[in-house]
Amino acid sequence: MPNDFNQRVIDEFRANRGRLSGYFENARLLLLTTTGARTGAPHTTPVGYLPDGGDRVLVIASAGGSPRHPDWFRNLLARPRATVEGGAFTYEARAVVLTGEERDRAFARAVEADPGWAAYQEKTERIIPVVALYAIERGGPPQVSAASPGEAIKVVHDAFRRELALIRQEMAASGGSTLGAQLRVNCLTFCQGLHNHHTGEDTALFPFLAERHPESAAVLDRLGEEHERIAGLVENLRRAVSGDGPTDAAREEVVRLTRELEAHLAYEEERLIPLLDAAPVPGGMT
Repeated sequence: MPNDFNQRVIDEFRANRGRLSGYFENARLLLLTTTGARTGAPHTTPVGYLPDGGDRVLVIASAGGSPRHPDWFRNLLARPRATVEGGAFTYEARAVVLTGEERDRAFARAVEADPGWAAYQEKTERIIPVVALYAIERGGPPQVSAASPGEAIKVVHDAFRRELALIRQEMAASGGSTLGAQLRVNCLTFCQGLHNHHTGEDTALFPFLAERHPESAAVLDRLGEEHERIAGLVENLRRAVSGDGPTDAAREEVVRLTRELEAHLAYEEERLIPLLDAAPVPGGMT
């Protein structure tokens, strides 16, 4: 039976490229489409997720502490493949249910970041499962939820802006002198994602534009130089969040990175979006 509340969240999520209002405004949510274990029909569900490095995210089958596993989890047990919509990107994923110590470590990280997960576990006798979703390599550029190459750049940039804003909020709310384990993972995942994005631009997008728009050489040179400066700031943040460094040091690095990245993204959008939409990039390259 369709869930009206879930459908409203799905509609808003898709309309706003992952941005939600109200209760879920500052939540990390994705849309998970599984195949019905009995019906074979696709089912889409909004699910909270935890960043967990560059190649996977984690989802927790809490069902609000219900004694019964959620439908999406039972579907994945039958067919461990799903479509993931993350706001900016849509991709196919392979689902792996974590077991033993790996599951316990992941769940402990989740509880440290949000005690609500522990409250759900206390309500039920079942061990709440944690599932890793691994992106399946498909070759070519990623599938961006955008109607044009120029819009794709903006959508991807906005996803980085939002994640960095969430990290700043989490650091501000952190009461300890050192970073929590999940917040550390959030920072490292962001750093890896930004590195991958800039590497793709340096090796594919910028050469493409240089060939077709030689008049943009100075702009592309400036953007490449900014990538190098940002890479240094990313490395500083990686060092600050590795080990048991103080939260204040990591917070300072996030502020520095935010300042430099915001200026860079704004300049890139101003200069490249008109070029991209004037001459669409084959395959939606971003």
